[in-house]
Amino acid sequence: MKLYGVTGWKNSGKTGLMERLVATFTARGISVSTVKHAHHTFDVDQPGKDSYRHRTAGANEVILASGARVALMRELRGAPEPDLEELITQLQPVDLVLVEGYKTARHPKIEAHRQETGQGLIALGDPTIRAIASNANVPSDRPVFVLNDTNAIADFIWQDLTK
Repeated sequence: MKLYGVTGWKNSGKTGLMERLVATFTARGISVSTVKHAHHTFDVDQPGKDSYRHRTAGANEVILASGARVALMRELRGAPEPDLEELITQLQPVDLVLVEGYKTARHPKIEAHRQETGQGLIALGDPTIRAIASNANVPSDRPVFVLNDTNAIADFIWQDLTK
């Protein structure tokens, strides 16, 4: 499986870019899965639902399955957070895994950047960032794309992965 990331500071446009890239690649016939890193506690389950009740009762893992989807929830309960490589091994094979976040991981990435966040570029100190997608002109020794030019960004990512 090919792996490519979208990274950037909070409110830089990462999720919107990820959403557009998934739609673009799948429209091109490329199968895609995603991994999203969260820096905060999150809950995909709802209080009162059976799976929530199983998990809060102490289950280490809960699988919620239907004819439309399967969700696996694993409680770490103090265990270390799994690294990206371990998580990827749990995915079904696809053509491309797009990763949101994981700034310090060593896979190739494109940086989403919005001038109004007031944050500097991560790319300046990170050689794993191969290009920048921004809503402003930014000085860089790497390719810079307009943040909303999804087709050009997707073309760049695919060419970078297949060279």
